[in-house]
Amino acid sequence: MSTIYDTIIIGAGAAGLSAGVYAARYGMKTLILSHELGGETAQAGIIENWPGDKEIEGYKLIMRFRDHAIVSGAEIVNSPAVLVVHDGDVFRARDKAGNEYVGKTLVLAQGSKRRRLGLPNEESLTGRGVHYCVTCDGPVYGGKEIAMVGGGDAAVKGVLLASQYASKIYLLVRGSALRAEPVNVEHMKALGNKVEVLFETEVKEIIGINILKKIILSKPHNGSMELPVEGLFVEIGATPDTDIAKSLGVEFDEYGYIKTDCMMATNVPGVSAAGDLVNHFGHFKQVITAAATGTVAATTAFAYLKKR
Repeated sequence: MSTIYDTIIIGAGAAGLSAGVYAARYGMKTLILSHELGGETAQAGIIENWPGDKEIEGYKLIMRFRDHAIVSGAEIVNSPAVLVVHDGDVFRARDKAGNEYVGKTLVLAQGSKRRRLGLPNEESLTGRGVHYCVTCDGPVYGGKEIAMVGGGDAAVKGVLLASQYASKIYLLVRGSALRAEPVNVEHMKALGNKVEVLFETEVKEIIGINILKKIILSKPHNGSMELPVEGLFVEIGATPDTDIAKSLGVEFDEYGYIKTDCMMATNVPGVSAAGDLVNHFGHFKQVITAAATGTVAATTAFAYLKKR
């Protein structure tokens, strides 16, 4: 007979792990399922706005989250949930390995998927010059010239991290201004000529066979539409990972995020949601907001169990 958990948390980023800490501390038998421990936080590089730490590496911070969840009593299985079925009073979750887990409540916190440029060659050159994680792949480009796509905080922070390795970074911004935190923009400006920002510029083509050779720009740079770079990093945001939520009949808002009340409860009894899946703080998505919604989602799961 399968073990019945009080709650199953899908996702092990800041939201999922925070939910795990709170759920376990409530005395709930807690399971966290995830294929990628840490989510976006683990790939964030240096974080300077986590209260209590003037500066901390994202991976180190998320490992502290994980350790806290485990010490509190949560069980973590590093395998993604591929299917969740609402079966009467319980939820049956199946992971990629085919294992089934049964929970009385469900917390959805699997985060988001990185947006792609949608260009030919992008998929075939992913990992061969095209990347979506500077923390993961930036060290490969020591002493090399790279391009970063994006105008938000993630892109600017990506530039700051990549500057530890690359000799030159071109930041390609579709709009006419940056949308990053001013303090991060100032840090980037301090890098001087190592970073060149090209406003109102997009990538039109990705050129290369088996390995990236160059990109084609939407407007000329130094008289040429071609920009030879060895690495292209894409930081243009993400879309919520909502496949499981859709299968459960969860409602969404007009932006495609899971609709919740102020306590992170969805329209499906026993299901709450947190982190990048929800639009609770609008487009302001930070480690601290993910952690906050995770703790509230776990509290809602606990309250649901008490009522039952």
